[in-house]
Amino acid sequence: MPVAIETARLLLREYQPGDHAALHTLLSDPVTMQFWPAPFTPAQTEAWIERQLASYAAHGFGRWAVCKRETGVHIGDVGLMRTQVNGRDEIDLGYIIHAPFWRQGYALEAARAALAFARAHPAIARVVANMPHNHHGSRRVAEALGMGYAGDFINARNRHIRTLLYVIEV
Repeated sequence: MPVAIETARLLLREYQPGDHAALHTLLSDPVTMQFWPAPFTPAQTEAWIERQLASYAAHGFGRWAVCKRETGVHIGDVGLMRTQVNGRDEIDLGYIIHAPFWRQGYALEAARAALAFARAHPAIARVVANMPHNHHGSRRVAEALGMGYAGDFINARNRHIRTLLYVIEV
């Protein structure tokens, strides 16, 4: 059964193959993606969806579409991915909210729901979040989730910039 998580204002749901246009609107936006290496191309957005579909099948989780409950408008992306972070296999909590919806608490609400999902899965013992050193909003979300600063590293996957690492044992 596809994962669907409801919060007070949001619905987090698994991506479907038809989600390309809505997801690309936010992943291709230069303001929204200013902390990433570059805004996504259409092919990168399609690959993102394909990675999530594969992750759902392999692990039972991945990144999810963040939609406003009342309208169904797709405003972001949040979730958990098995990946390498600073040379270590990790469960990485990521959150991207489209810039027009910043500073309204959506990232924290969505990330809190994703972290609750992780806590409900006994196989997940640790969750990390990483963000560029100058992404203050993302850092504040990690701290509000109770994640602790675990150091920084040079991120080869993101322009070799100094990246902060936050960790929580679940």
